Amino acid sequence: MMIKDDSFLLARTEDRIQQADSQYRIVSGDFLDMHQKRILSDYFRSRSLPVKAIFYGGYPDAERCMPVFIPDYVEMPREGVPEEVQELLRVVRVTLAKGSRHLTHRDYLGSLLSLGLDREVTGDILVKGPDGRTGGGADIIVRADIAEFIELHYDRAGRNSLSVEILPISQLQQGSFKTEEKNDTVASLRLDSIVAAAFGLSRGRAAEAIRRGIVSVNSMEALRVDMEIAQGDRIVLRGKGRAILAEVGGTTRKDRIKVKFSIYR
Repeated sequence: MMIKDDSFLLARTEDRIQQADSQYRIVSGDFLDMHQKRILSDYFRSRSLPVKAIFYGGYPDAERCMPVFIPDYVEMPREGVPEEVQELLRVVRVTLAKGSRHLTHRDYLGSLLSLGLDREVTGDILVKGPDGRTGGGADIIVRADIAEFIELHYDRAGRNSLSVEILPISQLQQGSFKTEEKNDTVASLRLDSIVAAAFGLSRGRAAEAIRRGIVSVNSMEALRVDMEIAQGDRIVLRGKGRAILAEVGGTTRKDRIKVKFSIYR
């Protein structure tokens, strides 16, 4: 079902594609959430575009990405993206003062929005754990055109003083995650079964999360509970973490499928 905001997104996207084609230059859009990314991905697949269209969020596993439209004259590398595309983003490296409390993703996002910034100009916020001397910090991916504003004005989050440095996207630090391996069995490789097993939910609660739009597969919103998941797929449940279906094995005597997950929290 197409909603009003989706129609506006598609209209702006069509304008940007036309700009990239007629002006023969790289044109990018705002950062997208998982739902918007799925809408545009479906749109790109259904049409023959005059330019290349990619999603770029600064690193391969980025959840929030920008659509980027690239004319044919720009050579695409075998891996990664052209340097011209990398220049669209910057890293805001936040360091906390000694003795500061640890800040969460919500703390950083709220303090950025309090500056009057829209969510669409910021990408992923990669929070670092405390190192024993400070409350940690974060690497925040932003559009290059608002990096100077952030450098000048972003000095507090709540009661915490912040030190901010603007860096090229190539210096992004993806942070550290608590990782665990989990073995389980599932009745099928349907998305609801996989989400339930990976995150310790009932099948009903997993299905509810999927229908609410807070589950993504390979950085794309996934709304079908019966979507088939394959080995190597990356599943994110917002607020719970990320799981990779690392291995699909044989079956048990009760015909359940053996699976192994890598869980990142």
